[in-house]
Amino acid sequence: MADIRTSPVDAGRVERIARRPATGEREVVDAATLDAQLGVVGDGWADRGSKRMPDGSSDPEAQVTIMNSRVAALLAGGSIGWEIAGDQLYVDLDLSQDNLPPGTRLRVGTAMVEVSAVPHHGCVQFSARFGPDALRFASTPSGQQLRLRGVNTRIVESGIVRTGDLVRKV
Repeated sequence: MADIRTSPVDAGRVERIARRPATGEREVVDAATLDAQLGVVGDGWADRGSKRMPDGSSDPEAQVTIMNSRVAALLAGGSIGWEIAGDQLYVDLDLSQDNLPPGTRLRVGTAMVEVSAVPHHGCVQFSARFGPDALRFASTPSGQQLRLRGVNTRIVESGIVRTGDLVRKV
């Protein structure tokens, strides 16, 4: 936890980018286009829809999910396998509620995203991939405050993001 709590607060780096072209599939890429209408180009977000939406459409408040790379490394046991968490961006940045309240904007490469009020909770798939202890760990009050499971965002300005790009609060 000490390592996670010392994540940069104002600016960090994009450590990994993953697209989810279909359910259960992950594609690690060096660069991705974040499109305000489509989400991450090549990702299945727009096609999957959401139970939260009355019409079953995709939730615009959950276009891009971001996870702290230190948490991903802890859960995966190293630098391999982060993408099975199901998020699209893995960043070295403090994602806590105190540091990034809803409405906070982040410049990610040339794109800009806004932190959503919609919480990003662990699910059955997360538990199956990392184990029930990982889900319990991320779901504790402290884990939720730190957003160990990650954060939902919406794209407010389309652009390109590359591994190694700066991610910073605006």
